[in-house]
Amino acid sequence: MAYTSYPFAPSTALFPDAKVVLKYLNDYADHFHLRPHIQFKTTVKKVVWNASRWEVTTSANTVLSFDLVMVCNGHYRIPRYPDTPGMTQWLSSGRASHSATYRHPYDMGDTVLVVGGGPSGQDISAEMCTTARTVIHSVTSATAEDIGNLKRRGRVTHFGDNGRVTFENGSVETGIDHCILATGYEYSFPFFSEDVLRSAVPSPVPPLPSELYNSTYGVFPLARHLFPLTKTFPSSNLAFLGLLIHVAPFPLVEAQARAVLHAFANPEDLEPMQEAVDIMTRYEELRKKVSDDPRSIAKAWHHFETLEQFEYRDALYKFCVASDGDLNAAWLSAQNERSARVPEWEKEMYCKKILLRKAWKRVEELGKAEEWVKGIGQGGVHEWVNMTKRLEKWYEIEETKSKL
Repeated sequence: MAYTSYPFAPSTALFPDAKVVLKYLNDYADHFHLRPHIQFKTTVKKVVWNASRWEVTTSANTVLSFDLVMVCNGHYRIPRYPDTPGMTQWLSSGRASHSATYRHPYDMGDTVLVVGGGPSGQDISAEMCTTARTVIHSVTSATAEDIGNLKRRGRVTHFGDNGRVTFENGSVETGIDHCILATGYEYSFPFFSEDVLRSAVPSPVPPLPSELYNSTYGVFPLARHLFPLTKTFPSSNLAFLGLLIHVAPFPLVEAQARAVLHAFANPEDLEPMQEAVDIMTRYEELRKKVSDDPRSIAKAWHHFETLEQFEYRDALYKFCVASDGDLNAAWLSAQNERSARVPEWEKEMYCKKILLRKAWKRVEELGKAEEWVKGIGQGGVHEWVNMTKRLEKWYEIEETKSKL
């Protein structure tokens, strides 16, 4: 998950906790001398296109003028709540809360319902199983099964009184003390007015809309999931980073940043006609895959399949070296050209992340975590690769032993 330009410190745990990741990000900022360029405790209130430049108003009541703007405000802040009947009453009574406020698995009662099958839903369900008597994990279309104190159930269709919940197959669970909604987040850009970014689901394609839309599931239409294709302002004057979902974020956003800088310096390398064709091609693929419904397509637009993120990064690396931009050439040279393509080991390890997480959990349970990573990384990234391969083989042996 590290940036390609700055690895984690040697001897870091294979799956570091939040405190370690926070230190890594602080170290990254210090290493690249970023702090003088950051204006802390300041909120962007308004971003307006004024014929040829962007005017940015901040919470300090200052108005700044820029030629180029990169939008990097993230999309894990505004909770998305399901419109399931009865949910409003559960929220207002305090019986339900969003995973955005989740901090620890304590003091939520004996029976806890977790809604959502994404990474947050999976992680919270696993953690709640260590403290709650019964954990019910609701995932759309899931097969009902009971494993220890964990009950897997399908989609919730109704939240009733006194902790009663009905699922899509008609089954019922009662006595639920609290529900955690791991139901995702809304994309929000409150600093843009409607004339820059419309708040609506765009109409079916073709044709591509001439305006930019925020469906709350993503921004459309964006060339390469980055650059607005709109007649309101030039495509290479504004970029949205970090919109993609189900990806390894740090290296991907790093690649996006390189591509954006390249486009800012070389706007002629963005070919609007070809970018429009690429967008319409993806739209048609998703229409066949998910539905004709524009909202369903909007939901899927920024979701990548497992290996799609690596193909995307490769395409961005190729775009960065399309012409001789000094900044990108220097960066690729510093990487010893490793970032010209995503290395195969990275794809392999990402596909095995669930197995590796289980293996690492076993290592931690045995109290051998420090032993496994001691000194790893001092000689380069290949030491991490070799260690994960050894870990995989070790875990296979351990699993075989446990079954004898």
